[in-house]
Amino acid sequence: MEGTFPLPEAQIDRFFMRLSLGYPDVRAETDMVASQRTSHPMEALDPVLEQSAIPPLQQAVREVEVHDDIRIYIVQIVRQTREWPDLALGASPRASLALYRASQAYAAIKGRDYVIPDDVKSLAQPVIQHRLLLSSQGRLNRIDTSSVVRSILEAAEAPVEPLAS
Repeated sequence: MEGTFPLPEAQIDRFFMRLSLGYPDVRAETDMVASQRTSHPMEALDPVLEQSAIPPLQQAVREVEVHDDIRIYIVQIVRQTREWPDLALGASPRASLALYRASQAYAAIKGRDYVIPDDVKSLAQPVIQHRLLLSSQGRLNRIDTSSVVRSILEAAEAPVEPLAS
């Protein structure tokens, strides 16, 4: 860690999402080491699509429908982080934008042209968690940002489609 320092909150907020993949199991790691005996997999990679195909895909994600109720749901989740007692710093509007766009992309990957509340719930942790700063009381209470996001999701009322009459 010599010569390194933690990023300031303003810089951490610019990361779209934080994912943790963990470590491979023993068998997978053993296979990985064996497979790289003579070459690295990066040397044999071929593109899966042409660069020109990316802008249309980005545009398709932007066209995924987000109902007003889901848009409000996203904003309410993020705003709750700003009022949560165990947090010194909640998520910024950048988190609302990221959760909105990530939900659109997730819906597109799932083959839908609309976002559902479960898309938002699935992505709230990786999009919001790293943007939060615990208060000193929160740290004393051994709270973590993951449990804060989980509590906010449990408390937030997800929009539902009214029953047809």
